[in-house]
Amino acid sequence: MEGNRRGKPEADIDAEAEAEAEVASGAAPDRVARIQAEWARERPDVDVSPQAVIGRLHRLGLLLTGRLNLVYRRYGLSEGEFDVLATLRRAGEPFERAPGELAAHTMVTTGAMTKRIDRLERDGLVARRRSAADGRGRVVALTEAGRTLIDRAFTDHMENERALLDALEPREAAQLERLLTTWLAQVEPVRGGE
Repeated sequence: MEGNRRGKPEADIDAEAEAEAEVASGAAPDRVARIQAEWARERPDVDVSPQAVIGRLHRLGLLLTGRLNLVYRRYGLSEGEFDVLATLRRAGEPFERAPGELAAHTMVTTGAMTKRIDRLERDGLVARRRSAADGRGRVVALTEAGRTLIDRAFTDHMENERALLDALEPREAAQLERLLTTWLAQVEPVRGGE
């Protein structure tokens, strides 16, 4: 990246200028802008411009996860337990999947999946049984109580996500979706069968 006469990359000068402009205007800079400006000052030899996007995405991810977890807790669920119930519900009738398939759909290890299933089974939300398809394998199935709970929790979850997106105009949300889809396709490893 090309530097200026102080030896700082232009993007870092922009980050400092942006943070200074926010302070001058009376608007407090967000945490990421402050951190970025501090790094630009302390390490003028390093281009800190990626923090503008990555830092905000990381911060936003933490904040969104916290807001999503509030809904899960209302139903006595962790994020992982909600994910298991939702994965079973999305499977359609008879709302069951093999444990390995559940682990693949939720991207957790089979050991972690076993713990989640144990708790959900203890709470009467899922049941382990022989597969009706072949009679040999085992499957995890939603119970009626589990289906009722996940249907209610999912409705609230979608209302919560909609409320979180209300901070953006519809066209902004659509543009963000396109950008994130493109970026995710470049970053996420390709998994077989998906």
